Amino acid sequence: MTTPAPAEPRNPPPSSADRRAFGRDARQRLPRRDLALLTTTGRDPLGVLASQNTSRVPELVPMRAERMSASVFAFYRGAAAVMAADLARDASTGISVASCGDAHVANFGFYASPQRSLVFDLNDFDEAAWAPWEWDLKRLVTSVVLAGQETSRDDRVVRESAAAAVRTYARVLDRLVERDPLARYFEHFSPQELLDSYDPQSRSVVVEAIRDAKRRTGKRAVRRLTTEGDGGRLAFVEQPPTTVHVDLDTSRLMLAVDGDYRASVNVDVRMLLSHYEAVDVVLRVVGVGSVGTRCFLVLLQDGDGHALMLQGKEAGRSVLEQYGGVHQPAALTDVVAAFGEGARVVSLQRVLQAVSDPFLGHVRSPDQDYYVRQFHDMKGGIEMVELDDAPFQRYAQACAATLARAHAQSPNAAAVAGYAGGGRALADPIVDWAYAYADLTRADHAAFAAA
Repeated sequence: MTTPAPAEPRNPPPSSADRRAFGRDARQRLPRRDLALLTTTGRDPLGVLASQNTSRVPELVPMRAERMSASVFAFYRGAAAVMAADLARDASTGISVASCGDAHVANFGFYASPQRSLVFDLNDFDEAAWAPWEWDLKRLVTSVVLAGQETSRDDRVVRESAAAAVRTYARVLDRLVERDPLARYFEHFSPQELLDSYDPQSRSVVVEAIRDAKRRTGKRAVRRLTTEGDGGRLAFVEQPPTTVHVDLDTSRLMLAVDGDYRASVNVDVRMLLSHYEAVDVVLRVVGVGSVGTRCFLVLLQDGDGHALMLQGKEAGRSVLEQYGGVHQPAALTDVVAAFGEGARVVSLQRVLQAVSDPFLGHVRSPDQDYYVRQFHDMKGGIEMVELDDAPFQRYAQACAATLARAHAQSPNAAAVAGYAGGGRALADPIVDWAYAYADLTRADHAAFAAA
């Protein structure tokens, strides 16, 4: 009988109980009440925004200013870099997780899963990186406050909605970290869960948003944005200044879907792409804060005239790193060094979303990095201005629960749960900070509009 070889000594990761204890101990270093403290000295919000413009398409910078000036909330959407710089001045828990970096209420919504069902999740990851967990939560809760104030709701409703979001985040995270990592990985939220929580009148708003999302398909985009030329070849219709053709060198870069991009996707998508050739590319203006960054639409066509539309979007450094000064783990910096910032966006999107676009990939050029995804794949959202007060609060909670699910993927999630507790002691300081930051944002918006 063979004697088994001695087992190698185990070196297991810390247990959830140990991580929770670490989080509770962190309250001694930074009491939860201190999360209400907002540092306003040493700020230069307009300087931060101006520094971002230096790398953007100069002709589009005035459009960015116009869109951000439209309202306080629009300014807030475009000022993630300003907020990252401000958060860096405040005391931090020091408990970092994979973070969205721009988790405001307008960056949650619907999109299609690979199985073609509609899911509800975070849907913008341009600024994703590692950062203290409370940075995402503060950005979300401040957006709830601003959205509530901008829709002229009673302050009692706004404050309770913001506090409910914090409590929901803490409760959902606490529940999730009780599960094993595999169960957390498969957790997701469906639009039906959101729909079932609403009264009949407000339910119609969600139903219409879902209907709109289902209509926003790639085929619809092809019909609206392209025209058919000789031999059935499709081409984009120019709509200056928001949709324009680009120079030959740029076209060659973005049309080379069989190069870096193809190598970055799974083998099944590579096979699918082999049915198509790239036939046209345009520069397309998108969003509010993204205006001026380079975003391209790439049109592909197969031998029978069927079309596929991809979006290649410029990826710069995350504001969490560039303006927030957060040191990134080696695993992420190695990815960026090898494949560019587009790989950062793709990697963290796959971590933070329950299910992701199978076409996610990345492209690198000597001048810019890009990430690539499908264009208009049932992407949509809910306009909070159309919600009554009770559904407004429930939607804020749905976003908070979704953020908790995203943060629960990180090994430090149990430490966050230990620090946050049940959420009651956390709610008041986070909401107080959010109200103070909303006032600061109004002042910044006024200065920006005047400038």
